Amino acid sequence: MDPLEAGRADLARAASELAERLPGALEPLARIAYNYAWSWQPDGGELFRAIDSDRFELVQQNPVRLLQEASNATLRRAAADDGLVARAHDLLARLDADRVRPADPSHGVDPARPICFLCAEYGVHVSLPVYSGGLGALAGDILKEASDLALPMVAVGLMYRRGYFRQRVDGAGWQHEYWLETDPERLPAALVTAPDGGPLTIELPIDEADVEARIWRVDVGRVPLYLLDADFGSNQPLQRWITARLYEGDADIRIAQYMLLGVGGVRALRALGIDPSVLHLNEGHAALAPVELALGAHGARNGEQLEELLEGARQRTVFTTHTPVPAGNDSYPADQISRALARLARASGVGEADLIRLGQTNAEDPLEPFGVTQAALRLSRAANAVSRRHGEVAREMWTELWPGRAVDEIPIGHVTNGVHVPTWLGPPMRALLDRHLGSGWLARAEDPDTWRAVAGIPDEELWGARREQRATLARFVVQKSTRDRLERTDSREYVLAASHGMDPDVLTLGFARRVATYKRLELLTREADWAQVLLAGERPAQLVLAGKAHPRDDEAKRSLQRLFGRKRAAAVAERVAFLDDYDLATGAELVRGCDVWLNLPRPPLEASGTSGMKSAANGGLQLSVLDGWWAEAYADGNGWGISGEIDSDHEAQDERDAAALYRLLTDEVLPAFYDRDEQGIPRRWVAMMKASLMAHGPRFSATRMVCDYVRGPYRATTSAPPAGEQSAIG
Repeated sequence: MDPLEAGRADLARAASELAERLPGALEPLARIAYNYAWSWQPDGGELFRAIDSDRFELVQQNPVRLLQEASNATLRRAAADDGLVARAHDLLARLDADRVRPADPSHGVDPARPICFLCAEYGVHVSLPVYSGGLGALAGDILKEASDLALPMVAVGLMYRRGYFRQRVDGAGWQHEYWLETDPERLPAALVTAPDGGPLTIELPIDEADVEARIWRVDVGRVPLYLLDADFGSNQPLQRWITARLYEGDADIRIAQYMLLGVGGVRALRALGIDPSVLHLNEGHAALAPVELALGAHGARNGEQLEELLEGARQRTVFTTHTPVPAGNDSYPADQISRALARLARASGVGEADLIRLGQTNAEDPLEPFGVTQAALRLSRAANAVSRRHGEVAREMWTELWPGRAVDEIPIGHVTNGVHVPTWLGPPMRALLDRHLGSGWLARAEDPDTWRAVAGIPDEELWGARREQRATLARFVVQKSTRDRLERTDSREYVLAASHGMDPDVLTLGFARRVATYKRLELLTREADWAQVLLAGERPAQLVLAGKAHPRDDEAKRSLQRLFGRKRAAAVAERVAFLDDYDLATGAELVRGCDVWLNLPRPPLEASGTSGMKSAANGGLQLSVLDGWWAEAYADGNGWGISGEIDSDHEAQDERDAAALYRLLTDEVLPAFYDRDEQGIPRRWVAMMKASLMAHGPRFSATRMVCDYVRGPYRATTSAPPAGEQSAIG
């Protein structure tokens, strides 16, 4: 049996049931709705919007809910639209042809033994709310690109019923969190069934309970994404909560989530009949997966066999670390891990202390906390960071695992992140590049020759596409910002300022990312007088902001509150918009429409920064600290850079970097944008856009990234294990 077929019949059955409520002419839409490949086709979203655009947005662009909830009159009207029906048949034919396309043998991956990608979150689409931010968006882009490249891959995650928190900012600027429940029955997902027709389940011991999990299948093009779900009747309430919320604050629940993802993920693969050639741990949350790979089928009779089995699993495991921020590298007290793992260890014939030592930097200290990153490094044959500079930082961070080695000999490499270009391109830019880069250019996105044709695009056409996308963003911001301010019960004057503030012809700056103190949002408002001049000058700028602070990060929340403290100034009220509840859909609008993407992290804490890559693909220019991806991307003429040097005097560094930001915006960015020729074209700006597209398009596409994984970590190469592994596993 094809390992990628497990659960496909269940999805087909769900699509057939949905089709039964539709007029016959619309039946193709039911099949399209159950595969997220529609979402990165240029006509996919518009096809569903054509049925009922308001409801499509109301249901978070979920095509299954749209077709379930649309009125009979609406569906009859759509069925009578011959053009819409023809487009649906055409799209379905393209998706079906892509699904049966043979796997590409050049990748060297046997379709019978696919790559298995494990991650705690997946940002596939706004309608599948099992993501929080950049890590999830990156995971979604990898699955989409694997599909486009015909790379045999499956993915495993968790079906969070409440997902990540939703955000509402009050009139004083303080963030409030709330959660909404998701009904998987209303998603483009289906429960995988066993031969007896009931749900296929797996079971594992966590602490004192036996936890069962069902398996949902979601199709991301050719790649099946299997999501484990513990929220059903056979589990006790506490165990059902394991898959309630992404990154649950309770430490015991977090550990249970990681056990379900790692141990349960491999058990799910086994139940599905999938024997992966490689386990790719995307962050350390699934660090126990190779342990289950080694011990799950047989267990260990003695220390020597344990070491041998773990080494075999290690040769099938690769690991990507995504952050140098300590809070992103989870660790837990040894006794807490011991309680969670005790029954699992006994069932596998292993002492829990042997497993705990895998996650300790100093394996001779029994009280040292267990770190998921340390465990993943110990249990992987290859490890990588997500940018060149992050690789340097990661090698310094984890030198203690390889005592006696020089930093540059630490076996942590880098695969710089990239973005799935079709997902993030705005329609005008997509149409422009389709015209000028040649047929099938997206399949050649990693080839610099593909992007050299950008040089020949007439300036008027490129500038026209940018203006169109900026105008689309301006309309979006006016609508959302006005609604957000009304919901905050702001003054009428402040609401009216939003309703006419965004100008489609004004330089638009974007700053949208997780609100964390190291992201330094406050640099934008450090000098109030300068900010006022920037916003209200003869050559003004306007600023769009979005992002969520972690629920327990009060300092980050205060930085957001300080931003709102400036809102009463007339220029700020009209020219600055903070958009509540940042998600994939809002992110797409921003990266498509902003002229300049700002990123101001405190170096060296930015691992990558993929939002800037998405902006660059749309012709946006970067003004960023030389950290993360920008440290290897920046060159004179393709954007602007602020020093990435490390300074322990944070106050002095902030003062210096704020001054650099203000100088660049005032002396370089504004003149380049507003200096126009007699045709109204900013020739210097357009030249920078072309330089950026040609430099960044191939280097920071997901095509290049996934091919780098295929050429690098996925190949059967080995690296020396961290010192102390013998004592950790024997």
